[in-house]
Amino acid sequence: MKVLKFGGTSVGSVASIVNVKNILKAKTGKKVLVLSAMAGVTNKLVELTKMIEAKNNTEIAEIIAELKYKHDSTIDALIQDEALNVSTKELVQNILNELREISKRNYSETVYAKVVTTGERMLTTVFSGFLTSCDMENKLLDAKDFMHVANLENPDTGLVGKKFRESTAGLQQPDIYITQGFVRIDGNGSVSTLNRGGSDYSATILAAALEASEAQIWTDIDGFHNNDPRYVENTHALAELSFEEAAELAYFGAKILHPQTISPVIKKQIPLFLKNTFTPELPGTKISSEIHSRGLKAISAKDGITAIKIKSNRMLMAHGFLKKIFEVFDTYETAIDMITTSEIAISLTIDNTKNLDKILAELNVCGEITVEKDHSIICIVGEGLIEDKDTSRLFELLNDIPVRMISYGGSANNISLLVATENKIQTLQALNRKLFEKEYEFV
Repeated sequence: MKVLKFGGTSVGSVASIVNVKNILKAKTGKKVLVLSAMAGVTNKLVELTKMIEAKNNTEIAEIIAELKYKHDSTIDALIQDEALNVSTKELVQNILNELREISKRNYSETVYAKVVTTGERMLTTVFSGFLTSCDMENKLLDAKDFMHVANLENPDTGLVGKKFRESTAGLQQPDIYITQGFVRIDGNGSVSTLNRGGSDYSATILAAALEASEAQIWTDIDGFHNNDPRYVENTHALAELSFEEAAELAYFGAKILHPQTISPVIKKQIPLFLKNTFTPELPGTKISSEIHSRGLKAISAKDGITAIKIKSNRMLMAHGFLKKIFEVFDTYETAIDMITTSEIAISLTIDNTKNLDKILAELNVCGEITVEKDHSIICIVGEGLIEDKDTSRLFELLNDIPVRMISYGGSANNISLLVATENKIQTLQALNRKLFEKEYEFV
């Protein structure tokens, strides 16, 4: 069994959907296919939730009409068999009718989750009908029947696997199962999400739950690049990464992979492949427990970082000071990315500012507080990176770019720098020249 996930751009148009069908047709064996919504649909559904909250019935009706037109047009282009065309449209219409009824309710977190996960339901319905029209046997599954994930950080893959087997028991066993990414049932039994971009996470949770031979994430990039190709020229895809390297890169901003994706497959040692839907002949990146080389591999960047400095003369030799600081962040479920300390100050970073005002109010009793927003973490990754003799070259960056914090030694595979976001692109480009183009020297 293999688990294959295709993201929004991979199923964003009729031509893309046909391309996915061709990829599937070329692959033998049993497969579970995890699909995102069509490109742009989830954004439209998020807009719909705002209209529900505002009780703007006119806009609600217009958005639902847009969604109907988009999916009906896609069905017309993909499914030529008249009876199958009509039945597929009816199934999509049933989903839209449910969406219309949900839109009449008072806004809540459950309403939000039910609305924003509708795109995956519609697209999987369309894709299942399309495969059937191409004589490719498949079975459409409702992810809510088995994606019972109470703990986002530590999903119970055993439970997910048990629920999956229960939902497919007694069914004819096709080579292709199709289901939705992004959606989950939470610990209260309510419909919820795996957060934006969570279809990647859906795929690896399922891969672990089913003890798949491998998981594949198909997107519009040909694997992990050694730097961000949006800002840096002449980057290249990496053939292999270790689980630890990929996890660091994903957490610190590499857009190709959802940050939590790696954890379920690490435990089961299931290899993960990143492939480009539009150039399927390229090898992409293999992520596994194998270590093929050591030293510098790649650089990524994470935006939206806020730096907080707590300065207090009472900190010197004060037992329990750090514990008190961490308890504040724990209370408001806010993760800390980087941390540095001195005798009288502690500096740390967060990327979730939802409860920042409450956090600062509690920290004020600990000392003088300084807050700096609009920063980015630049993450340099590679197995045994801190033992690589070339790693020291990156610190020459300090001659040219103001670096707010450095995290070195916390991991043997990662060195992180905090810079103002306005300096991010300059930093990525300078590091690329210094670390990957050895003939370059800082001036």
